Parts: sequence; C-alpha cells; structure tokens
Amino acid sequence: MSDRKRVSRRQFLNYTLTGVGGFMAAGMLAPMVRFAIDPLLEPTEKGTYHSVVSVDELTNEPKRFDWSIDQVDAWYESKVQKTAWVYKDENGDIVPLSPICTHLGCTVDWASDKSHPEQFHCPCHGGRYTKEGINIAGTPPTAPLAVYEHKVKDGMLYLGDAIPREPRKGA
Repeated sequence: MSDRKRVSRRQFLNYTLTGVGGFMAAGMLAPMVRFAIDPLLEPTEKGTYHSVVSVDELTNEPKRFDWSIDQVDAWYESKVQKTAWVYKDENGDIVPLSPICTHLGCTVDWASDKSHPEQFHCPCHGGRYTKEGINIAGTPPTAPLAVYEHKVKDGMLYLGDAIPREPRKGA
C-alpha cells in the first residue's frame, strides 16, 4: 500500500472546471486589458515639426501662413489645416503666434479692425491683442495668444505644437 492520497472524482471535476473557467476568464479579460493599456503602448508624436515658410519671406509685419498635417483618429485618417501668424520682431527673432482667440476659440485677424489697425482682432466678441499676442485689458480674452514651438533649418521655418502662455497680471 502506498501513502499517496488519491484524488476523488469530485476533486478531479472541481480542479478541471476551475482550470477551464480560469482559462475562459483570462481569454475574456485579455482583450479588455489590452484595450485599456493600448494608448500607453502607442508611441506619441510629440515634438513633430512641419515646414511652413522660407525665413526670407518673413517681415516685421505679421503674415498668415497655412499648412496641413496628417491626423489619425483611431482608424480615421484626415488632413487638418493649421494656421499661424508669423513675423520678425525688432531683434530679428521669429514670433509665430496661434490665431486661436483665448476667449472662445474664434480665429483672430491682423489689422482687420479699422479703429485699431496695429492689433490682432477677434471678430466674435471684439477681443484684441497687441502685435506680440498679449491680450489687451478690458477686452474679452483672458490670456495671450499661444506661441508655436519653432526652429529654423536650411532657411525654412518649422513649426511644432502651440504652447499656451500664462495670463497677464491684472488682465
């Protein structure tokens, strides 16, 4: 006689059903876990720059420049139109401003308001910004226009993401 314990039929069925149930649960949970962590596994395209304009075309007067980027939303791919107001300041530094008003997201224009010719003007609620993109006190915008990350390479201006600026004190 041996001292080994025998497995009863009831224990065998219990072990078998527990194992099969565990495999089935793992099979159902694996896609859900993958779905939950998938965005973390995707590479991000931070710091992507797009060629916009030759630096030779820039002046001290803000000019509007448009370009398009490829955007992927899940399985849908599309081209998205981007815009920037770009000029050179007194020091010759390039200033690329986002045209999106910080009040309600309308598009601002340069010198479109006859009573304020040297300012950016938002047609939605009369918001105004200085040439540097700073919001003017007493108008609806709550913060300055965002500034695009930028770099110059081989005489071309490349723009990246728009970086929001801190609201002005007392505005």
